[in-house]
Amino acid sequence: MFWTKRVVIGDGERGLVFRNRRFERVLAPGVHKLFDPLNRIAVVVHAIARPEYAGNDADVLIALIGADLSAHFTLADTGMQQVGLVSKNGKLEDVLAPGTRKLYWRGVVQVDVRMVSLADSLEVEVAVVKRLRQLGSLAKVAVAVDVPMESAGLLFIDGKLVRTLGAGAYAFWNFQKNVFAEVIDLRVQSLEVSGQELLTRDKVSLRVNLAASMRVTDPVAARTQVAKYGDHLYRELQYGLRKAVSAKTLDELLGDKASLDADIFAYVRGQLAGLGVEVLGVGVKDVILPGEMKDILNGVVQAEKTAQANVIRRREEANATRSLLNTARLIEESPVLMRLKELEALEKITERIDKLTVFGGLDGVLKQLVSLKQ
Repeated sequence: MFWTKRVVIGDGERGLVFRNRRFERVLAPGVHKLFDPLNRIAVVVHAIARPEYAGNDADVLIALIGADLSAHFTLADTGMQQVGLVSKNGKLEDVLAPGTRKLYWRGVVQVDVRMVSLADSLEVEVAVVKRLRQLGSLAKVAVAVDVPMESAGLLFIDGKLVRTLGAGAYAFWNFQKNVFAEVIDLRVQSLEVSGQELLTRDKVSLRVNLAASMRVTDPVAARTQVAKYGDHLYRELQYGLRKAVSAKTLDELLGDKASLDADIFAYVRGQLAGLGVEVLGVGVKDVILPGEMKDILNGVVQAEKTAQANVIRRREEANATRSLLNTARLIEESPVLMRLKELEALEKITERIDKLTVFGGLDGVLKQLVSLKQ
C-alpha cells in the first residue's frame, strides 16, 4: 500500500523509529511495515557488530525507553569514584573513565561492564594490566611502573608519598588524581669529582681528582630529606676535599695520601647522616701540579738522589781504602804473603803476553818485569 513503509532489519542491525523526530520504538531483525500516510516516520538503522551506540542521543533513549532499556542495550554508567571495565565476548576491550555514561547494543556481541572502585585503591589488577598492555592502551588510563631488582619504587599521589614498591611491575589508575612514581637504584654507585683547583696550607696550587662510591640505604629519606641526593653528595665531596687539602702542606699530601682520603671520608659521612645515603669509600685518584712546580720538585728529587749517590760513593771508597790499608799491613808483616802477591801479579801479566823469554831464573823475571815485551 502507498501509505505503508516497508523496513528490513538484518540480523546484525537494529532500527530506531522516530515519528515527527520523536523516538517511538526499537525495531528488531525482520521485515517491518509501518503505516505512514503523511511520511512522518524515519527509521535509523544501526549496525551492532560494533556494539557501542554511535548516536548523540543516548541520554534521550535512556529516558524514553525506561524499563525496557535492558532488552535492547547494556547501560554502562560509572560513578565519580569508579572505573568501568568493558568486556566483549568475555575479553577486556575498553576502560571507561569515572562519570561516563554509555550504551552498548545487545545481540551480536556479549558486552559486560564491571565497575572498579577508586576509593579503596588506585592499583590496577595484574590481569587487567597485562590485557591493557597487550591492547596498547595502558599508558592512556594508568601510570605503569617497572621496578627492577635491587631498586625501590616510591609512589606519590597528589604530591604525597603513599607507598614504597618492591621489585616488580605495577600500574595505577590516573583518573582525577596526579599519580607519579620514581624508581631509586639501591646498587653501589660511583661518583667522580674532577678538576678541583685547590690551595694547600703552604699556598701551593694543585688540581685534584676524587672518586667515591655510595649507595642508597633508605630510599624514602633519600627522596624526601634532600632534593637531589646525588648533587648533594657531589657538593659535600667538594667541601670535604677543599677542607682536607687546605689543612695540609704539599709534602704532607704527597707523603701520605691515605690520611687525606680518611679525612674526606669522615667529613662526608658525617654530613650525610640521616639522609638515607651511605658513603662506602673515598679516594684521591690524581694530584696534578702546575708545570713550574713539577720542575721544582723534579730538581729537588734529583738533588736528593745525587746527594745520596755521593754519600754511597764516598762510603764505598772509604771501605775500599780501609781494605787496602789492612792488606798492606798484612803484607808488611808476612814476607810469604808478599811473595804470593808478587806471583799473583806475575800471573796476571803473563796472561797478556804471547811469548816470554826468561833469563836468570825466576828471580830475574821478578826483578826485571819492566823489560818484558809482548
